[in-house]
Amino acid sequence: MATNERSFVETVWDFFCSLKLTLFLLISLALTSIIGTVLPQGQLPPEYVAQISPTKLQIYSKLGFFDMYHSWWFISLLYIFSLNLVSCSIKRLPHVFKFVSEPTLVLTESARNAYSLRREIAVSGPMEKCRESLAAFLGAEFSSPVVTEHNGELHLFSQKSAWSRLGVYVVHLSILVIFVGAIIGSLSGYKGFVSIVEGTSINTVEGRNGNQIPLGFEVLCEKFSVDFYATGAPKEFRSILTVLENGKPVPGYSQVKVIVNHPLTYKGITFYQSSYGQASEGSEHYITVTPRSGGTPEKIAVHEGAAVTLADGTMVKLLEATQEVREFAPGFSGPAARIEVTRKGATPQTFIIFKDFPEMNAQRGDALIFGYDGTNARMYTGLQVAKDPGVWVVWLGCTLMVVGLYIAFFMSHKRIWLVISKGHARIYGNASKNQAAFEMQFDAIAEKFQKLKI
Repeated sequence: MATNERSFVETVWDFFCSLKLTLFLLISLALTSIIGTVLPQGQLPPEYVAQISPTKLQIYSKLGFFDMYHSWWFISLLYIFSLNLVSCSIKRLPHVFKFVSEPTLVLTESARNAYSLRREIAVSGPMEKCRESLAAFLGAEFSSPVVTEHNGELHLFSQKSAWSRLGVYVVHLSILVIFVGAIIGSLSGYKGFVSIVEGTSINTVEGRNGNQIPLGFEVLCEKFSVDFYATGAPKEFRSILTVLENGKPVPGYSQVKVIVNHPLTYKGITFYQSSYGQASEGSEHYITVTPRSGGTPEKIAVHEGAAVTLADGTMVKLLEATQEVREFAPGFSGPAARIEVTRKGATPQTFIIFKDFPEMNAQRGDALIFGYDGTNARMYTGLQVAKDPGVWVVWLGCTLMVVGLYIAFFMSHKRIWLVISKGHARIYGNASKNQAAFEMQFDAIAEKFQKLKI
């Protein structure tokens, strides 16, 4: 007795070939990708950690929300989606391939009645002459036909863009290629960050998890500079970098200018300009103290946040310093420092001293005139570092996707049959998509067909 029960293997196969599974996976991937957009990825900023509750932080971390695109469940969704695409293609591709490679050369009576695009002319000449004339006509107006004799009739079949039916499978292949490129980049690549002080070099970068990743070469920051708008906002900041191999500059990679959107790439590793700042470690700031009544100026060196006591007992503390005073005092420019001065038995006073505007320093009516002479601190450049060996595979997949989408949406499989029987000839047409556009083409051919005298 026949049974409709399917085996376990067939059930699993049907599951992976299911269109419902495809829709579920696409919606799941789209929704979960929102998590990677909303939540910060990689090393968390301290301000974010301070805002979120410890319970949420622990749950999000265990679920991999802070490194979502490398989490086991997101990768699993991609693997299942890949299996789904492969299974659907394996199930449907042989039928489509057979349809394309073995077209219907003989048009049955039922098929003729199904096509709305058809025309008829009367023929009076012998079949062989009609065959030659109509084959030449169809070849000139559409494409060269295949002639088949069946039940006393001649069937001339002509087609265009038959392989456009495979466009959707090119799209399937492109998605798989993109996934392969992403996996290659995930397994063999990395993203990191590094800060390089002017005049120094590095040979490792800090990875996403705080680990040190060796580069295999050195990157030297020759110089760093920054330009500002009148408002004080940074206009452009740039690094002059040199790649070193065995302590020597690499030809073509010496003193390369790196700015935002113009990175440096060497051996598949790309350095993007990200941030900058003043290196405070070991740096000193210089302040000149001049008695208003006259006398020898006293020069002091002080670290940011530290204090120095003068000969008369006055304590001078450097609160902060900047290379661009606009952020402290709009209307002024250049280096400046904010200091706190405490004289014996007096209340501490806080004010700004300028390097380029000494007259402003002297306008204060105190007994001591303070001036800022600058610093020996150097600037550092902050660089994002990325290595992605799968990027070219991803670009290949993107190219395939564009080609596949063009084929799938803008190309159509067009077919025309000419059936010649005793006393008349009929023409039929059909297109896989964009039937309205093909109908205009068919009407133009049919109009010429009906004017034929055979």
